[in-house]
Amino acid sequence: MTNLIADDNIIKKTLNSSKVVAMVGVSSIKKEDSKNLVRRPSIIVMNYLQEFGYKVIPVNPFAAGKKINGEIVFEKLEDISEPIDIVNVFRPSGETPPIAEQTIKIGAKVFWLQYGIKNEEAKKIVESKNIVYIENKCIKQEYQRLFLKVNPVFPALKK
Repeated sequence: MTNLIADDNIIKKTLNSSKVVAMVGVSSIKKEDSKNLVRRPSIIVMNYLQEFGYKVIPVNPFAAGKKINGEIVFEKLEDISEPIDIVNVFRPSGETPPIAEQTIKIGAKVFWLQYGIKNEEAKKIVESKNIVYIENKCIKQEYQRLFLKVNPVFPALKK
């Protein structure tokens, strides 16, 4: 997407019409990391989306079956039984093509790559099936900017 007005319209429509987000790569607790978990970008974004009424389903093969922010973690997208509107990705760019393929399999409407993540192959994969592709944008920051009209920065971290 290159036209900013078109981008904003697509993002606004996406966020308005979506209810369930599968978050791939959400951070999990590793040994004594529980104090630092709340400071992880994926956890901040997950918590924020939950506060604004989205159901966020965490996907992390290393934490499958555990709970993060009150939601059971799934190993992979295909394990989720309910319909997913947005697949939101917190993984390196090179890992996104297989996630794009999984997005098609589960019938999600949007493939959203977080800030700093882009991949042309993944883009071609999802756009070939008319799935909306958004790259290099933080879903939390876009929500803040478009709906709350606030400077899209992370809030002070809780202790």
